[in-house]
Amino acid sequence: MSTVRTTVEVEYPESDGQPMGETDIHIEWLIRLRDMLKYRYRDQRTYVGADMLLYYVEGYPQKFVVPDVFVVKDCDTHARRVFKLWEEPSAPHVIFEITSRTSQREDTLNKPRIYAIIGVEEYFVFDPTGDYLGQPLLGFRLEEGLHEPIEPDDDGWLMCEQLDIRCRVEGDELVLVDATTGEKLLPRWQAEQQAREAEQQARERSEAEVARLREELRRLRGDQS
Repeated sequence: MSTVRTTVEVEYPESDGQPMGETDIHIEWLIRLRDMLKYRYRDQRTYVGADMLLYYVEGYPQKFVVPDVFVVKDCDTHARRVFKLWEEPSAPHVIFEITSRTSQREDTLNKPRIYAIIGVEEYFVFDPTGDYLGQPLLGFRLEEGLHEPIEPDDDGWLMCEQLDIRCRVEGDELVLVDATTGEKLLPRWQAEQQAREAEQQARERSEAEVARLREELRRLRGDQS
């Protein structure tokens, strides 16, 4: 008697069936933060994902979590429909959550427990309205299997060691800066706009200098024409 072995393909849905269900400010910050990090890592082998189902146990599609924004270093950057942990080089190194009234408990209790289990090194929670956390930005770093709070420095910066960036809230804005260069992280459109403006200013300064030198030359020659 022969035994026929059948393989059942497990389906990993791209959506949990729930709408995003957040305010404009939360959605805007999710998009802005994703764009800032994608632009920073545009030429590097670093994957930046957002609002994507992350499955962390193979064969169990009910075991998933949905990070707002996450970064995986040394990882292919091709587009994904879902993030299957067992098919990737590692768990996200850093995760950012933009918390709200509806997600506060998930962001501060449920998700951190899962993130610690799968090995997320650093985890930040940003409250853009300042209504749901004791302070608008919290950071945690994995220490011996648990996420311990990251203490701010004297200027209120939280250090993200995995990405070599410093984070703090200024007014109602989450600011990220390169810890080495001090350069502020910007989304692509804003960085490119600033580059165009800087180029225009440099061109205008150059033209003004050329005009000044020409005028000086005419003066030296006594040419008033």
